[in-house]
Amino acid sequence: MSTAAGIATMVAGIRLRAPAVVAALLLGVCTGLWAQEAAAPAPPAKAKSVIQIWLWGGPSHLDTFDPKPEAGYNYCGPFSNPIPTNVPGIRIGELLPLLAQQADKYAIIRSMTHGNNGHETAAYIVQTGHQPGDRLVYPALGAIVSRFKGYDSGYTGLVPPYIVLTEPLGRFDEAGFLGPRYKPFATGGNPNAQRFVVEGIVSEALTDERQRARRDLLAALDLLPHVLSNPSEFAKVGACREAAYEMILGEAGKLFDLSQEPAAVRDRYGRNTFGQSCLMARRLVEAGVPFVTINYGGWDTHKQHFQAMRQKLPEMDRGMATLLQDLSDRGLLDTTIVWWSGEFGRTPRIDWQPPWNGGRGHYGECFCAVVAGGGFKGGRVVGASDATGEHVAQRPVHPRDLLASILELMGIDPDGPMPNARGLDLKVMPTEEDPTKGTGRLREIM
Repeated sequence: MSTAAGIATMVAGIRLRAPAVVAALLLGVCTGLWAQEAAAPAPPAKAKSVIQIWLWGGPSHLDTFDPKPEAGYNYCGPFSNPIPTNVPGIRIGELLPLLAQQADKYAIIRSMTHGNNGHETAAYIVQTGHQPGDRLVYPALGAIVSRFKGYDSGYTGLVPPYIVLTEPLGRFDEAGFLGPRYKPFATGGNPNAQRFVVEGIVSEALTDERQRARRDLLAALDLLPHVLSNPSEFAKVGACREAAYEMILGEAGKLFDLSQEPAAVRDRYGRNTFGQSCLMARRLVEAGVPFVTINYGGWDTHKQHFQAMRQKLPEMDRGMATLLQDLSDRGLLDTTIVWWSGEFGRTPRIDWQPPWNGGRGHYGECFCAVVAGGGFKGGRVVGASDATGEHVAQRPVHPRDLLASILELMGIDPDGPMPNARGLDLKVMPTEEDPTKGTGRLREIM
């Protein structure tokens, strides 16, 4: 039996539920313990971590960070009173008062564009910087960061270097041709539940005492190291077993225990899944995790859009604003990039006809993104849309430009070689800088 297979077999006995999840998680950790590949020297980095707030379904730019009150009711609907921020001249949506007081910490990109209106294909473009249809499936930004800042490059944490709260991002392979070693660990569960049941680490059915008893029983039954002539062969396997129990019973596992946070702090983030995910993301980057994604669904509002926004926007406002303030107060914002985006925006013109009743469709022609921290300058606006938010009017920003900018701040050369098992001559990111067209990396806010 191979070492990897042996680890997976042992791990299957550790947990009552989701043994495959535990095996996949620990294979990533344990492979990192004995990886023979030498880490490439990293260029200077301003950022150490990324928190990606992924609004699956596509948030409306007009209702959030690019309001157009002058466009009229058929474009803004009932949200016709944008509010000033703490940065003179910048206004945002009226249901984001807390984020309005944090505008000095973030930059708004109002000219994102890729022109694709399909969820999966648009998500692939925004996550990878590549157009779909190539012979290769390219890795998402989190997998790239995991490759260059994870176990291959000196990361030693037991918590995986790429984590998604709480479900995978969509119907595409985040790791692409890099392979399963660089896939995210999706926690499952709900951080707002009484106990955050992290897939493969926390079980509702087992107490810590019973888990310790199982560990002791496993140790008593495992006689192979005592009968082999060279028990050191099992030393690495034993190290992985200890790492597994550290994740479940030790300090690493306690990282996911939000009950250790003061109730007042949890209240500030908002007692909902998104708010507590923001708090969990802060704890993870504080512990040194390089890439954390908050997969925040519910933005595909074809029908009754404004009713949904009255619930979603205040929730987002509280969680994201508290995250920015908390990172700043703890001295983490300078080294943590916060990236807010969906796969596209939503149609600026509202569809009032049945069955949509005030809905917005998919819109990849022009949309918004927000970046903060980690070397990005706050209190700025990049680009502009036209009077109705339907087209880019100034400084088009393509997903590859944004991703390349984040990578550069993370100390990863976007123009450098992308390692791959096929030996293909690939770059980390398909950067296409053209100052004459106003495209390229976000130098104005870096």
